[in-house]
Formats: sequence, C-alpha cells, structure tokens
Amino acid sequence: MKTLFNTDELLNEFDMTLIGIDEAGRGALAGPMTMAACKLHKRLNKLCDSKKLNEKKREELYELILKNSTYLILAFSSEQIDKLGLSACLKTGLILIKKHFQKENNFLYDGNTNFSISTIKTQIKADANIMQVSAASILAKVSKDRIMNFLATDFPDYEFEKNKGYGTKTHKELIKKLGSCKLHRKSFKLL
Repeated sequence: MKTLFNTDELLNEFDMTLIGIDEAGRGALAGPMTMAACKLHKRLNKLCDSKKLNEKKREELYELILKNSTYLILAFSSEQIDKLGLSACLKTGLILIKKHFQKENNFLYDGNTNFSISTIKTQIKADANIMQVSAASILAKVSKDRIMNFLATDFPDYEFEKNKGYGTKTHKELIKKLGSCKLHRKSFKLL
C-alpha cells in the first residue's frame, strides 16, 4: 500500500493544518467507541501511541493536549455499534470530524481505510509516528477510559474500571458467569 504522507517530512516539520484522527474501543466488548480529531497549536513533546503510555502519563498528556489544540471527541454507544455496525460508525465519525473543522485542513486517520472519504488520508501506525495522530489517540483513549470508569459504578460486577470493556480473560469469565449487561455489544460474540 502506498503511504500518502512522508513520515520523515512530518516529523521534522510542524504542520499547523494537519488534523490527526484516531479511535479507541473499536474492539471492546462493552461500552462506547470513542473517536478523536486533534489540531495542535504547537509542537508537543513526548506524544506517542496511547497504548504505549501508562494511565498516569496519558492523563497528564490529555490535559496538555486540551490546552494546546482544537479538538473534537465523539462517542458511539454499544447500541449504535450494534445497530449500525462499526464501519458505519467510523464513517459517520469521519464525516462529522470533516464538518467540524475548516476545509483548508489536512486530515490523517490512523489505519488503512478512509471509508471512501477521499479527502481523508490514512497511514498505518500514524498514532506512533505523527504527533497530531498521537494526540488524537490519547484524547480518544482517555475519554473512553473515563467513560468506563464512570459506568463501572452502575455495573460493579463487570470490573469495567479495570478492563475498560475490553475482552480480558476475567471480563470474559464474568460475562459467562453473569451474562451480558446493557453496555455489552450484542453483535460481538465471545469465542
């Protein structure tokens, strides 16, 4: 697949028009999928893929990113994911992000598909290599985690504050023991 962005150029030059896009919770068994788009106002150091950061560091960077960017954070509920499907939710998110930001911006989405939205470019592992996408990755992940921490108080038996809705061994065992709750995605099957 042809890379649409030259990573070396982006790493050396700060592009004020670039809006990074990423999501969190795409493969979770419960809770929302969050999407974030981020346009940084200045270069921020120590940004990387949110999965490579511990929770404390993500929280610190989240606050720093909010203060130094224009951003949009979206959430799609488990019900929306079940009804529309992941792809439709992701495409809707990209459309909303484009409408939110001005036309003269460039959009880079982490991954390999833009869901037929030609003005959004993609790059695999952009969340690890491109500052603006790293920032979006952190915004999406922290937002998803905060939602799951909040929801955990209403559904304490599922330990959402620990598993954040992902299919950990313990989470799967709890589903088998207790059945699913209204936060679980019915379209996702346990193997």
